[in-house]
Amino acid sequence: MAQEKVLEINQLKTYFHTKRGIGKVVDGIDLTLHKGETLGIVGESGCGKSMTSLSVLQLVPDPGKIVEGSVRLNNEELVGKSEKQMRNIRGNQISMIFQEPMTSLNPVISVGEQIAETIREHQGLNRKQAFQKSIEMLKLVGIPSPEKRAKQEPFQLSGGMRQRVMIAMALACNPEVLIADEPTTALDVTIQSQILKLMKNLQKKLKMGIIFITHDLGVVAETCDRVAVMYAGEIVEYSTTEELFRHPKHPYTKGLLQSLPKLYEDQEELQAMEGSIPSPFKEHQGCKFTDRCPIAEDSCHQIHPDLKMSSDHSYQVRCLFYQEEKELTKGMSSV
Repeated sequence: MAQEKVLEINQLKTYFHTKRGIGKVVDGIDLTLHKGETLGIVGESGCGKSMTSLSVLQLVPDPGKIVEGSVRLNNEELVGKSEKQMRNIRGNQISMIFQEPMTSLNPVISVGEQIAETIREHQGLNRKQAFQKSIEMLKLVGIPSPEKRAKQEPFQLSGGMRQRVMIAMALACNPEVLIADEPTTALDVTIQSQILKLMKNLQKKLKMGIIFITHDLGVVAETCDRVAVMYAGEIVEYSTTEELFRHPKHPYTKGLLQSLPKLYEDQEELQAMEGSIPSPFKEHQGCKFTDRCPIAEDSCHQIHPDLKMSSDHSYQVRCLFYQEEKELTKGMSSV
């Protein structure tokens, strides 16, 4: 039985028109999220991960604009909807958890009132009912003494508790899609593990689809069913999490994995990738990864590779030299 699609992104392009030129921050993205699935979007800072999520929510900041493509929620097109229409969808059908809660929470309003405001906006409850539900949500995300915490302001809570408040707020209206943008980056390892476990348990309970945006491949391995690797506004590899870690195909994916510490192997030093992601304002005739790629040839500077689908439709890879039967090993050791 085929999984039910909840979110479909097709050829999404988000460009920034400035005096410097046109910045192609998101440049033709295709993604599908199924009900109850966790889809990871991974890549270095500046690759377009967060702008992809903001494009889904129609929250692209000026002077950015979606210039092409489609974002469909339960087969309903979101691109082109009015701000009023999107306000009814955000926080209700699609919610988002941001990286740093102190920049997302109002510092002078109690956390209970902030959650209750979302509930009143979308579920039509009165103030007392909404505040009571906000207490229930704080309890659901594992905050002790939720009645007391609901009356406190964000600065009175620890970083881990503030992130739990953000999750409670995001889940208050039982969304079908949750976008988590680096939700554990600012937390220590112990709290990070608790938050990831919490999200996984809540997903099972609420049957929602999650888009998990991160640069941390360890988090991807722990939480995601499928992974899209982004580089310079494009997807360069797209597969199941198991396939990605066992048989990475794109040179960029291999480079990311080789930069991770190996627990059971002798490793004197980490293998860092040279260079950095090119500016989105730079025009590319060939592959965008060419300048950093250890196996690049002259053709890579001339031809822009398509995202090729494997014969069994289990993965996609964007590289001129990738061949399905003979995996790309030239110039690189396997991971």
